Amino acid sequence: MSSLPPDFGKPPDLSPPPALATDYAHCGELVRAQDRDRFLSALFAPPEKRQELFALYAYNVEIARVRDVVREALPGEVRLQWWRELIEGHGRGDVGSHPVASALLDTVVRLGLPRGALLNLIEARVFDLYDDPMPSLNDLEGYAGETASALLQLSAHILAGGARPDLAEACGHGGVAMALTGLLRALPFHAARGQCFIPLDVLARHGSSRDEVIARKPTPGLMAALAELRNHAARHLAAAEQALVDLPAGLGPAFLPLSLVPGDLKSLARVRDPFRTVGGLSPLRRQWLLWRAARRFRSRTR
Repeated sequence: MSSLPPDFGKPPDLSPPPALATDYAHCGELVRAQDRDRFLSALFAPPEKRQELFALYAYNVEIARVRDVVREALPGEVRLQWWRELIEGHGRGDVGSHPVASALLDTVVRLGLPRGALLNLIEARVFDLYDDPMPSLNDLEGYAGETASALLQLSAHILAGGARPDLAEACGHGGVAMALTGLLRALPFHAARGQCFIPLDVLARHGSSRDEVIARKPTPGLMAALAELRNHAARHLAAAEQALVDLPAGLGPAFLPLSLVPGDLKSLARVRDPFRTVGGLSPLRRQWLLWRAARRFRSRTR
């Protein structure tokens, strides 16, 4: 009689414990409410992968909205430090009482997500707590790389069941395209609270300044600086699309939000006063474009 266990040779069960089901469900609802584009994109992923994507995206929501829930930078630093210690493995307090933290840690442990990338996302978001201007276009690309690009890379890791270093170029360019477009859409909101994500070197190149951004003056120089950023985002998008030509269909859901960038950029280009109008596609149009992009990815398997 064999002494081998009955499950010998079977792949390990990577599904989350049933006790975490409510935590993952909470993540899904949070992403649905706060990050609709990524929520809809995740719905095109296999059912067994969606909850891990929701945990990752909910973590991003929690980090990205720290500035919105605190009045001063110091409490924001404290919140980010709590997440930093959690990711490093020596968090304080009952993690089980925080559904996003609980689901995220479960995903990190089971799927081997790189903690360094999650920590870098926190470090990048420290910038959000203060009103310092973005110094240069290189700094802005670095910020995008640690945020939007990292999320693309981590999403691909979840869908692939492991790291995909071969997608670094696509994630890098795609993240910059998405981040720049998102920041341009959020210009009215950021300017109203004293933040300037338009790089100082880009503003200076067109005879504009941070003061014009904060004063919400759509001068010719500022409009030219915004046009440069739109063109820069379009170039990164083209590079990302080229790098994704041979992307396996199963990894498509990670990159679906890229399909929204062209429409958002066209909408932003038509805005005459970027401080009074929030440019971008309508919710219904966004949903349709995501569905169409998902169909294109799925057709690769036929």
